[in-house]
Amino acid sequence: MIPIRIIRRRIRSIKSTAKITKAMEMIAASKMRQAQLRVLAARPYSEKMGEVLSNLAAQPRAEAESHPLLQHREVKQLTVIHVTADRGLCGGLNANMNRRTSSFILEQKVPLNLVTVGRKGRDFMSRYGRDIHAEFTQLGDKPSLVDTTSISRVVIDDYTNKLTDEIYLGYTQFISTVIQRPVLWKLLPIEPTKFERTENIDYIYEPSPAVVLGELLPRYVEMQIYHAILESIASEQSARMVAMRNATDNANEMIDDLTLTYNKARQELITKELLDIAGGVVTST
Repeated sequence: MIPIRIIRRRIRSIKSTAKITKAMEMIAASKMRQAQLRVLAARPYSEKMGEVLSNLAAQPRAEAESHPLLQHREVKQLTVIHVTADRGLCGGLNANMNRRTSSFILEQKVPLNLVTVGRKGRDFMSRYGRDIHAEFTQLGDKPSLVDTTSISRVVIDDYTNKLTDEIYLGYTQFISTVIQRPVLWKLLPIEPTKFERTENIDYIYEPSPAVVLGELLPRYVEMQIYHAILESIASEQSARMVAMRNATDNANEMIDDLTLTYNKARQELITKELLDIAGGVVTST
């Protein structure tokens, strides 16, 4: 039987851990709600920008003056923007994203470098000797579009200067509080989505569709990267809240089991002492 003092010490230790995980759960829940609101607010803007971009790319004059971000060329070099969290304690979120990007890297037959956003992804890729072209960390829980502009500048400049031929964006998409899905899709060259016109709407672009397209394409890349980071933050806070809730529940279960063990050990000790006292009385008689 484990000594009572050791069981009591374990119970105190686990109770302290449960208090910490409960506090972390509450903090993550508060941050998760704010992150969800930012993601939901950014989605309509991102979708509408894609719609306008598709309309612009369909214009005859826009096609005549092809923008560098629309140009396709032979793929000799790839770049992946790998978005993860700066911290752990969020279940398998970071591991799933690292696994998704690693699988994609192993499938490629051309050289590939990485632009990592987040400390967990950077550390994982560095540990396995991947070529990291640029790294960005400590963006915080509430980054603005300005905070992520440096990331988009790196990838836009690399593609425009023909240092890379395709750029992929990998991040964890927020589906719900309990579901976060790692996704990886081609960001550059931009391939405007073909959409069916449900209404007979004619846009008038000033000064011209080509000029508007040239200004919109870099903004589109910036918005997609910013939106991916917002999705990743919302996923991180949701995963952390669920992980801390599970940790708190497990700690409480351990406390219940140890308390039962403690009571049994204490009862055995009391019974043994009573038997010793009774045996001593009989002997003296």
